[in-house]
Amino acid sequence: MPANKKYLTKSPWIKLSKILAGSLGGYLVTISFHVALTRVFPKEYIMVTSFITGYLLWATLLLVAFLIPQAWKTWAIYALVIGVCSGIYFS
Repeated sequence: MPANKKYLTKSPWIKLSKILAGSLGGYLVTISFHVALTRVFPKEYIMVTSFITGYLLWATLLLVAFLIPQAWKTWAIYALVIGVCSGIYFS
């Protein structure tokens, strides 16, 4: 059963933006989140657990990027999370 055409994105730029937000933005959120965790836990523990939790978080953020209807909202949310996590690390 094919998808309903009215729900599909027509612009290739929006598709590209969502793919980049999901992959690159999700990766940056994952890295900044784990870096912020090093302020609370020892770096050795975060390094070991980030191999598993990093992939799970990145894959989840990749899917979430396609659930949000507008690509700019995805970029804004990911930039906000990156900013908060970076602020925690650098403070």
